[in-house]
Amino acid sequence: MRDAHQPGQLAKLLGKFEDRSAVIAVIGLGYVGLPLSLRYSTVGFRVLGIDIDADKVGRLNAGSSYIEHIAHQKIATARERGFAATSDFARVAEADALIICVPTPLNVYREPDLSFVLGTVNALLPHVRPGQVVSLESTTYPGTTEEELRPRLESRGFVVGDDVFLVFSPEREDPGNPDFETRTIPKVCGGSTEACLQAGMALYGPAIDQVVPVSSTRAAELTKLLENIHRAVNIGLVNEMKIIADKMDIDIHEVIRAAATKPFGFTPYYPGPGLGGHCIPIDPFYLTWKARQYGVHTRFIELAGEINRDMPQWVIGKVTDALNERGRSLKGSRILVLGIAYKKDVEDMRESPSVELMERLRAKGALVDYSDPHVPHFPRMREHRFDLSSVALTPAAIASYDVLLVATSHSAFDYELVRQHARLIIDTRGVYRERLPNVVKA
Repeated sequence: MRDAHQPGQLAKLLGKFEDRSAVIAVIGLGYVGLPLSLRYSTVGFRVLGIDIDADKVGRLNAGSSYIEHIAHQKIATARERGFAATSDFARVAEADALIICVPTPLNVYREPDLSFVLGTVNALLPHVRPGQVVSLESTTYPGTTEEELRPRLESRGFVVGDDVFLVFSPEREDPGNPDFETRTIPKVCGGSTEACLQAGMALYGPAIDQVVPVSSTRAAELTKLLENIHRAVNIGLVNEMKIIADKMDIDIHEVIRAAATKPFGFTPYYPGPGLGGHCIPIDPFYLTWKARQYGVHTRFIELAGEINRDMPQWVIGKVTDALNERGRSLKGSRILVLGIAYKKDVEDMRESPSVELMERLRAKGALVDYSDPHVPHFPRMREHRFDLSSVALTPAAIASYDVLLVATSHSAFDYELVRQHARLIIDTRGVYRERLPNVVKA
């Protein structure tokens, strides 16, 4: 609530960011929130991490990491600098900045599910105080910040842009990518008001090398969707090209490598068994849903999504045909899936197409196992259940399966060992360049 006797809240807040006396609260300590927390700790801020997962909180406070590419030592060092984790939302009153990094999935109707965002905001509201900046980083449709978060803050009597400051700044983490880190990835930021934008720029400026201001929270929200829809559409294009090339008996990966030698006007995208991760399979639906409210049918985006969603079934067809040519049926065949993370060299399984392949193969009667050095045991997941552990790739183990299905091309796999001992390899990632008698490209 507003106190007319207090000096300008914005000036006080900017001063705290400048001298690094501000306390930063990061809500949601996953692949986005934890790296961001560590970055703020590194540059001298006191950081409070908030998560409803008691196991995560306990591990962090013990100086232990639960994300593969984040070393335990980084957590321990942050703890020494004052970083603490908690599940107590009341402690946000200690903070000057509240950064929300929670999931935005789809519901069963493939519509936006804002329950994590709104549940988090509702839990924060009783403890929000004047002089704080609230930043939403979760990917969402244009209008979410203004239509959902701002009214909730105003319902407590705050004047946004005067008492409290509201911004949207989309996350751009790429887990496992050694070429980029939180500090070096430019940060887009849009504010509800000009004062809000100033607060957002001051919040992110000390931690990120380049902060990119935009005119509104809606522009920032759409920026994130454009980035990921651009990828989804181009992946859909190259997946369709893969099918065409396969019918023509042309290796699409050879074609992509050749096209990529053009120094202008072409960006290589690579086909696969489907889309995975927390953004690419989901973000297009956030925009198509919102666009319908404006009477716009996003045909191009939806067509790309349809092609990408069909990829697992296309791969199953390739497996079935390859087995048939060798006098075997899919039912009863032993299949080892190589890689169940959604992309190479990480343990992240969110929306992994590998898991969908496993389920479809199992539903058709195949006996399915997996090998993934980053996922030693199949985790508990809301929608997928396998009581499995990773199979070690020994010559005997490889030879015991009817099919080895390369679904995620981890660098740790010995592909030459697999080639030497596998009866049949279905390669969805183009790891084998030459034509080999026991390799079918899919």
